[in-house]
Amino acid sequence: MDRDAVDRALARRTAEHEAVETSLLALQDHAGRRLLEGAALTGVTRERWAATERSVTLLWSYFDAYTEALSKARALRERRRWPGGQDLAELTELLEGESVTVPGEAAAAGPPGGLPSSLTGPDNSRLSIRFSLEELVERMNELYARSLDVVIAADAVWSALPARIDLLSAELHRTRELARSVGVRPGEHPAGDDLERIARVLSALREQVVSDPLEFWQATQGASSPGAGRPDTRRYDREARALDEVRREIEAVLDVRQDAEERLLALRDVLSRADRTLAEARAARGEVLAKIAASEVPAVSGPPTALQEELARAAEYRRRGQWSRLSPLLESLESRAQTELLRAREQLSAVAAPLAIRAELRGRLDAYKAKIARHGLAEDLLLVERYDLARRMLWSAPCDLRAAEQAVLRYQHAAAETLGGARPEDRRQP
Repeated sequence: MDRDAVDRALARRTAEHEAVETSLLALQDHAGRRLLEGAALTGVTRERWAATERSVTLLWSYFDAYTEALSKARALRERRRWPGGQDLAELTELLEGESVTVPGEAAAAGPPGGLPSSLTGPDNSRLSIRFSLEELVERMNELYARSLDVVIAADAVWSALPARIDLLSAELHRTRELARSVGVRPGEHPAGDDLERIARVLSALREQVVSDPLEFWQATQGASSPGAGRPDTRRYDREARALDEVRREIEAVLDVRQDAEERLLALRDVLSRADRTLAEARAARGEVLAKIAASEVPAVSGPPTALQEELARAAEYRRRGQWSRLSPLLESLESRAQTELLRAREQLSAVAAPLAIRAELRGRLDAYKAKIARHGLAEDLLLVERYDLARRMLWSAPCDLRAAEQAVLRYQHAAAETLGGARPEDRRQP
């Protein structure tokens, strides 16, 4: 190189040297590196940090060699303002050739596998290895990126997860206190068992995060910059969701404590209505059996005594303040009580159906009689005869509904013929 080329190369190498020095000092002062140095590491982090420490040692060894070579080149250039051919040749070798010698043991202190063959040649077990300044900068950049990636990843996990776990643990403590106040305890209620399990998982999770942060790091695939990725919070998120579910359950128990008396009164009212409806169904069944002939009447079930007993047990839970037991029992009772009331109403409707049919036939018969009277045909003998027959059937006991219905239809038919009107749509042939 000529003098100008040498000066440009020196300026470039000096700028590279300053950039590398700044980066190394920043790495040395990085909070994550200091934490890694002082932590009792385990698992993946211990293995990767051991390799990183070797890389950092090798980095400083390379940097010292680079500094020495650059200082030698500067001193040679500063001898003369106008260097001669021999000086220029020597400067060219220093700045562009393989002028830097690194002891072989330095490579042995590097990452597992030593240096790549592109930098060491076929035999990396030699006593010394020679590099150009360009190769040395390339190698330092590679080692720096690997080391910084580990430091940033560990620091990111430590900055994110332990604090969040501590906050969740504090929330867990408040939830456990609230659970105990409403009688939700381990071994007595599933929510109490869940709280104990979450506490154990969070304690183990925090210990593992502190000792092995890289186990909780998700690197971004294909990223070229150091520290590209994010903390893996899946286990934390799972426990946070579990705690949220337990907290909602505890709040439901608290709601039970606040409105238990009102809900118990409502339950008593529903069961009382169901009991009264079944009593009406039994009375209606007796009336149907006595007044309606040839009718199949379904049996009526007894009162909901089992629900009444469970209601009494719920009242006892409330009296003793056993809210965690009262909560699921009330929910079950409310659903079953409504079902019982609906069933009682269906039984009453089924049992009283023949009476409803008789009432409908009676109403229809009287309506046609009134219509006939409005047209001045109340004294028509045929109509009077058929009306009296249908009336006797409907007002006698036991009433044959099928025969009574036919008698009413015959009366309707005769009335329609007499009035000269159309036959009713629901008319059947007598």
